[in-house]
Amino acid sequence: QVQLVESGGGLVQTGGSLRLSCAASGRTGDNYHMGWFRQAPGKEREFVAAISYSGGTTSYADSVKGRFTISRDNAKSTVYLQMNSLKPEDTAVYYCAAYIVWTAYSDYRRMNYWGKGTLVTVSP
Repeated sequence: QVQLVESGGGLVQTGGSLRLSCAASGRTGDNYHMGWFRQAPGKEREFVAAISYSGGTTSYADSVKGRFTISRDNAKSTVYLQMNSLKPEDTAVYYCAAYIVWTAYSDYRRMNYWGKGTLVTVSP
């Protein structure tokens, strides 16, 4: 089992920045890839960014490419999501996920573990 706890959400104005963190515990010695998803009210959960276990490969949704950066520190069992140039449409609950099969990175139904989420609100 892997437990994931997100932090760093909050209220920010358009154009501002936030950094989300996701701390993993439990079987963190396994080679899990990590991802961030988000879910706005009334919408389906959507892929935001993913990073391979080694950190050598990343992937981003087109909507955040160039604005968000995913990174990880395996020594700290922590994954980060740096969010810059935030827009009101980025408002959502952001979830951290851990998974085994890299090619599943954009499919929320194939994630193995989830955190409880952290709310990001971007005001106009």
